[in-house]
Amino acid sequence: MAWKIVVDSGCDFRQLVDIAPDTEFIRVPLTITIGGEEFVDTPSLDIPSMMAKMYSEKSASSSACPSPEAYYQAFEGADNIVAMTITGTLSGSQNSARIAREMFLEDHPQANILLIDSLSAGGEMDLITLEINRLIAEGNSFQDLSEKVTAYRAKTKLLFILAKVDNLVKNGRLSKLVGAVVGLLNIRMVGEASAEGKLELLQKPRGQKKAVQSGIHEMLKAGYKGGKIVITHLNNEKICHQLIDGLKEHFPNLVATIVPTSGLCSYYAEEGGILMGYEVG
Repeated sequence: MAWKIVVDSGCDFRQLVDIAPDTEFIRVPLTITIGGEEFVDTPSLDIPSMMAKMYSEKSASSSACPSPEAYYQAFEGADNIVAMTITGTLSGSQNSARIAREMFLEDHPQANILLIDSLSAGGEMDLITLEINRLIAEGNSFQDLSEKVTAYRAKTKLLFILAKVDNLVKNGRLSKLVGAVVGLLNIRMVGEASAEGKLELLQKPRGQKKAVQSGIHEMLKAGYKGGKIVITHLNNEKICHQLIDGLKEHFPNLVATIVPTSGLCSYYAEEGGILMGYEVG
């Protein structure tokens, strides 16, 4: 096996369509604990049941990153490995992958491993994953691919639109007052992943229509010029198409991919939420 693309479940793809020749895609799952029950974020995870449990549980829930051993096993069997994790500000997944990389290279000094902190989640991770696969299929050397992926990551961004923030309130990331306002007044939280990998609030529009307008405005302001986008969503394909239709008024030929959120991204985005990755410049 020449190549492996290894991601954690901050990436929403369960598998890659049209995967590059002589390449394997492996998704290392995080675990979500709600009310003492563990949900492992594999492709077979029953996300509706997990979310129902989360909304019925009054206490805070938590997520746990994969172990270094899980990453080590994922690395085995390839000469060239490209590994990417959810932002290190939300999870220890990046640190686990770093430890695994050091251990693996001690045992397999001939291997090449590029480890990427996405500084993001969801759609932006998905977008970078697609580019990694494209560059492998193009026949790039490991060194050339490493340089090109690093440059590409600097030209992608994440936009999120959240309709519910129950989880953020329970975990102390938002006040109960803000949570109540979002629920009662139909407020949406529109924000982005910062350059440091933190989730930052940009606007608080009321209703989905205004949230779409706000999202498009923020994308254009950030430098979107019609490049590829990946929108991941939890039970809200309608807003995905509204965003795409609105963007096509500016860029008729844009290429967009819609993907259901992984268990982890469902946990963060919540019901009706989206995590959109897009190219800038």
